[in-house]
Amino acid sequence: MRHVTDDERRARLAVRHALAPAFRAPTPEAVTRALTVLHATEPATVYLTCRARAESLAIADVDRALYTDRTLVKQLAMRRTLFVFPRDLLPAVWPSASARVAATERAHIARDVVRAGLTTDGDAWLDNARAEVLAVLSGEPGGLPAGEIRRAAPGELWSAYRVLNHLGLTADVVRGVNTGRWPTSRPRWTRMADWLGEAPPPWDPAAGYRELIARWLRSFGPGTEDDLVWWLGSTKAVVRSALAELDAVAVTLDHGETGWLLPDDLDEVPDPGPWVALLPVLDPTVMGWKGRDFYLGPHRQHLFDRTGNAGTTAWVNGRVVGCWVQDETGAVEVRLLEDITPAERRALESEAVKLTAWLDGVRVQTGYSSPAMI
Repeated sequence: MRHVTDDERRARLAVRHALAPAFRAPTPEAVTRALTVLHATEPATVYLTCRARAESLAIADVDRALYTDRTLVKQLAMRRTLFVFPRDLLPAVWPSASARVAATERAHIARDVVRAGLTTDGDAWLDNARAEVLAVLSGEPGGLPAGEIRRAAPGELWSAYRVLNHLGLTADVVRGVNTGRWPTSRPRWTRMADWLGEAPPPWDPAAGYRELIARWLRSFGPGTEDDLVWWLGSTKAVVRSALAELDAVAVTLDHGETGWLLPDDLDEVPDPGPWVALLPVLDPTVMGWKGRDFYLGPHRQHLFDRTGNAGTTAWVNGRVVGCWVQDETGAVEVRLLEDITPAERRALESEAVKLTAWLDGVRVQTGYSSPAMI
């Protein structure tokens, strides 16, 4: 069985995630494909994730992909997390990871409206609320903000946002045009069919899971079963079935764990050369694995909040060495958690200057500050 060292995993990360200078991606679409999906819980993360991997990228380039060309689409999916998906991957996630979360959310909403005394039949209440929202949006191809939907719906929606989230999970609606500035989220909720022009038919659930796992392996492999189960928010049975159907190849990792690679992806990647990066909160690279020791080292407790969400990170050659924050003027400052060489420090400081210029005075607010950021 082939052995894949931590050094090799870090090299693969630099190349596959477009972080090393020689392997940068030219467009937001290319960045997203390199990472399978982008975390979008905080809207600024999408832009900063792309900027870190495509230095010449402008905010307008990401806006184009999200709102004009619609080649990238926001979708609530794995672990009840909002992601940005390449458009062609949507039919795979709708019947698999999104449907799994939708079933759980249906049960929770149905239970809560009964407890609130709104009905004795929670499922019927949710079906009616969904129908009311869709009726409101049927005459609004450009979508509406959540507040206007709530006011226009004829019945008692109780929590319009939870109903909208459930409709999003089932691919009936989508977070459309953002009416706020790029670091904020003020979407016009839009019917998916209106947003895409024509919503493609969903795949078979097993085929959907298999495609998601194949793309994850291409981006993040080698990874363990536990990594996949965590990232996918699914079960070991689903993961094992997909790995078998993909003819995934087992490899040994440092510390004796078994990882998996696609059968056509067993060669070592090119030497990425030296590189540094400043990544945003919830960056897909930082959040891609459950087992993170090979790039976090001893710093996990300093860089994640209590619920497991990653703050900003500063990287040198595949290792996280600290984080970054902004001062009152918006200037980016690097905070180190370990000693690095003078050349590495200069490279990070140069990257901080570039990021400060790119942000152009915008201070990015976050609800996911790690202990190192505070």
